[in-house]
Amino acid sequence: MFVIWHQWCLVRGDMMVLNDQNFPMHRSGDAYRDLGSLDFKSRISDRKGDVMTIASQEVVMVPPTTTIMGAARTMRDYNIRRLPIADAGTHRLQGIVTSLDIADFMGGGLRHNLLEHRFHGNLLSAVNESVREIMEENVISLSEKSSLKDALHTMIEKKIGGVPIVDDDERVKAVISEQDFVWLLGGVTTGKIVEDWMSKEVVSIAPDLPIGEVTNSMITHGFRRFPIIRDGVLFGLITASDVLRYLANGEIFNKLVSSDAEEALHVHAKELIGKEVVTATPAMDLGEAADLMIEHKIGSLPVVDGETLVGIITERDFIKSLI
Repeated sequence: MFVIWHQWCLVRGDMMVLNDQNFPMHRSGDAYRDLGSLDFKSRISDRKGDVMTIASQEVVMVPPTTTIMGAARTMRDYNIRRLPIADAGTHRLQGIVTSLDIADFMGGGLRHNLLEHRFHGNLLSAVNESVREIMEENVISLSEKSSLKDALHTMIEKKIGGVPIVDDDERVKAVISEQDFVWLLGGVTTGKIVEDWMSKEVVSIAPDLPIGEVTNSMITHGFRRFPIIRDGVLFGLITASDVLRYLANGEIFNKLVSSDAEEALHVHAKELIGKEVVTATPAMDLGEAADLMIEHKIGSLPVVDGETLVGIITERDFIKSLI
């Protein structure tokens, strides 16, 4: 542990966890919501610097020399979907990796070329390549002086789930995500119902679809999750984070006879379902739905009417409701 200006940094291997000394390492839900004993609408402020009132100043980062497997395990251990990549000495932002990027690497799009062409499908070799090979270098970031409205509009317009916040020297100070805005809705009766904000055109998959095809569909559609439907009934939900855990937990290597990744990508989607599915109903208030997502630490809710899937509501739909 060592002091860097007003922050301390705990180094564990090649991982850095930054936290402002004025903030506890683990904030309870109630403490988080108490940032707003303000009236609900005034929480979405247009004042400079207000982005830091709800952004997480507990930032997990890794340097670009970290392996792809190391990055995946860090994301699994801290239960995060996006990981800033920063210089180990200066903490200057250099890139970002998301759970969808890991899915892409596993069998989706351009990042899969690293595995397929450079390593000829040899997964054991590819996961030991540095994370800089799959990170997004053109990172959209916000300034410490940004407002909550700046963050809200940036995430919606750029279709991204989270944004690093940097100082004038591009050093990472915090991260704000769609999840932080969902916290603002928790415990609030909004007068808005799920049906009016959910996506009604739902792309679902079959339980026996191979993971390689699931990851390809994630990249093709730009979705982080798919409901799994069997005989017209909701069977579960598979997410990019489930794919990430499949890699990070080492389960994927148990499926290999040789070192060819294709063997591990033939596993069926139903085998990767991580959590029991939690659902919402069309008439549920958005605040009640937000409470469900917060309680179960999930980023979306399938919406069912009886046993029929009629939609899905995600964190992005919640932040659209705040505009």
